[in-house]
Amino acid sequence: MDTRRSEHAGAMSEVSNAMVALHKEQFGRGPTRARSDFAGPDTLVCVLEDALLPAELKLVSLGQAASVRSTRAAYQLATADQSIAAVEQILGRRVVAFASAVDPGANTVFENFHFEAAVSTRGAPAAA
Repeated sequence: MDTRRSEHAGAMSEVSNAMVALHKEQFGRGPTRARSDFAGPDTLVCVLEDALLPAELKLVSLGQAASVRSTRAAYQLATADQSIAAVEQILGRRVVAFASAVDPGANTVFENFHFEAAVSTRGAPAAA
Protein backbone atom coordinates (compact mmCIF):
# COMPACT_ATOMS: atom_id res chain seq x y z
CA MET A 1 0.00 0.00 0.00
CA ASP A 2 1.46 3.36 -0.97
CA THR A 3 1.94 6.16 1.55
CA ARG A 4 -0.84 8.39 0.20
CA ARG A 5 -3.40 5.57 0.32
CA SER A 6 -2.27 4.65 3.83
CA GLU A 7 -2.61 8.28 4.98
CA HIS A 8 -6.10 8.47 3.44
CA ALA A 9 -7.19 5.25 5.18
CA GLY A 10 -5.79 6.51 8.48
CA ALA A 11 -7.62 9.82 8.18
CA MET A 12 -10.90 8.08 7.31
CA SER A 13 -10.50 5.79 10.31
CA GLU A 14 -9.81 8.80 12.50
CA VAL A 15 -12.98 10.54 11.26
CA SER A 16 -15.06 7.41 11.87
CA ASN A 17 -13.65 7.01 15.37
CA ALA A 18 -14.34 10.68 16.15
CA MET A 19 -17.97 10.39 15.00
CA VAL A 20 -18.47 7.23 17.08
CA ALA A 21 -16.96 8.96 20.13
CA LEU A 22 -19.16 12.04 19.67
CA HIS A 23 -22.28 9.90 19.35
CA LYS A 24 -21.32 7.94 22.45
CA GLU A 25 -20.75 11.18 24.36
CA GLN A 26 -24.05 12.71 23.20
CA PHE A 27 -26.32 9.66 23.30
CA GLY A 28 -24.69 7.41 25.90
CA ARG A 29 -23.86 4.74 23.32
CA GLY A 30 -22.12 4.84 20.00
CA PRO A 31 -22.74 2.99 16.77
CA THR A 32 -21.12 -0.44 16.47
CA ARG A 33 -19.93 0.07 12.88
CA ALA A 34 -18.70 3.20 11.14
CA ARG A 35 -16.99 4.03 7.90
CA SER A 36 -16.08 7.30 6.26
CA ASP A 37 -14.97 8.19 2.78
CA PHE A 38 -14.98 10.99 0.27
CA ALA A 39 -17.79 11.20 -2.27
CA GLY A 40 -15.86 13.37 -4.70
CA PRO A 41 -13.06 15.78 -3.86
CA ASP A 42 -14.96 18.01 -1.42
CA THR A 43 -17.66 15.89 0.24
CA LEU A 44 -17.21 13.40 3.05
CA VAL A 45 -19.83 10.89 4.14
CA CYS A 46 -19.64 9.02 7.43
CA VAL A 47 -22.03 6.07 7.75
CA LEU A 48 -22.80 4.98 11.31
CA GLU A 49 -24.59 1.64 11.65
CA ASP A 50 -26.39 0.19 14.66
CA ALA A 51 -26.63 3.76 15.90
CA LEU A 52 -30.09 4.00 17.45
CA LEU A 53 -30.82 3.83 21.14
CA PRO A 54 -33.00 1.00 22.50
CA ALA A 55 -35.88 3.43 23.06
CA GLU A 56 -35.57 4.66 19.46
CA LEU A 57 -35.66 1.08 18.17
CA LYS A 58 -38.83 0.51 20.21
CA LEU A 59 -40.40 3.61 18.65
CA VAL A 60 -39.51 2.30 15.19
CA SER A 61 -41.13 -1.04 16.00
CA LEU A 62 -44.27 0.86 17.06
CA GLY A 63 -44.41 2.67 13.73
CA GLN A 64 -42.97 5.93 15.08
CA ALA A 65 -39.97 6.28 12.74
CA ALA A 66 -40.94 9.91 12.03
CA SER A 67 -40.55 10.73 15.72
CA VAL A 68 -37.07 9.22 15.72
CA ARG A 69 -36.16 11.25 12.61
CA SER A 70 -37.35 14.54 14.08
CA THR A 71 -35.72 13.97 17.46
CA ARG A 72 -32.42 12.90 15.90
CA ALA A 73 -32.49 15.93 13.60
CA ALA A 74 -32.87 18.23 16.61
CA TYR A 75 -30.05 16.49 18.50
CA GLN A 76 -27.74 16.62 15.50
CA LEU A 77 -28.47 20.30 14.93
CA ALA A 78 -27.59 20.98 18.56
CA THR A 79 -24.25 19.14 18.27
CA ALA A 80 -23.27 19.98 14.67
CA ASP A 81 -20.49 22.35 15.77
CA GLN A 82 -18.69 19.52 17.58
CA SER A 83 -18.84 17.20 14.57
CA ILE A 84 -17.64 19.94 12.23
CA ALA A 85 -14.78 20.92 14.54
CA ALA A 86 -13.59 17.31 14.85
CA VAL A 87 -13.57 16.74 11.09
CA GLU A 88 -11.89 20.06 10.37
CA GLN A 89 -9.17 19.28 12.89
CA ILE A 90 -8.56 15.78 11.51
CA LEU A 91 -8.54 16.72 7.82
CA GLY A 92 -7.25 20.29 8.02
CA ARG A 93 -10.03 21.50 5.72
CA ARG A 94 -12.83 23.97 6.34
CA VAL A 95 -16.38 22.58 6.35
CA VAL A 96 -18.81 24.90 4.53
CA ALA A 97 -21.92 22.71 4.87
CA PHE A 98 -23.01 19.91 7.18
CA ALA A 99 -26.09 17.71 7.15
CA SER A 100 -27.03 14.76 9.29
CA ALA A 101 -29.66 12.20 8.40
CA VAL A 102 -31.06 9.05 9.95
CA ASP A 103 -32.79 6.07 8.43
CA PRO A 104 -34.59 4.62 11.46
CA GLY A 105 -35.66 1.44 9.68
CA ALA A 106 -32.05 0.67 8.75
CA ASN A 107 -30.71 1.82 12.15
CA THR A 108 -28.21 3.99 10.28
CA VAL A 109 -27.04 7.59 10.66
CA PHE A 110 -25.30 9.56 7.92
CA GLU A 111 -23.02 12.51 8.72
CA ASN A 112 -22.28 14.55 5.59
CA PHE A 113 -19.60 17.22 5.35
CA HIS A 114 -18.95 19.48 2.37
CA PHE A 115 -15.61 21.27 2.33
CA GLU A 116 -14.32 24.47 0.86
CA ALA A 117 -12.81 23.46 -2.48
CA ALA A 118 -9.21 22.36 -2.18
CA VAL A 119 -6.99 24.04 -4.75
CA SER A 120 -3.87 22.40 -6.10
CA THR A 121 -0.74 24.35 -7.04
CA ARG A 122 -1.98 24.43 -10.66
CA GLY A 123 -5.29 26.05 -9.71
CA ALA A 124 -7.46 23.00 -10.34
CA PRO A 125 -9.35 21.31 -7.50
CA ALA A 126 -7.13 18.81 -5.73
CA ALA A 127 -8.27 15.24 -5.21
CA ALA A 128 -8.68 14.24 -1.59
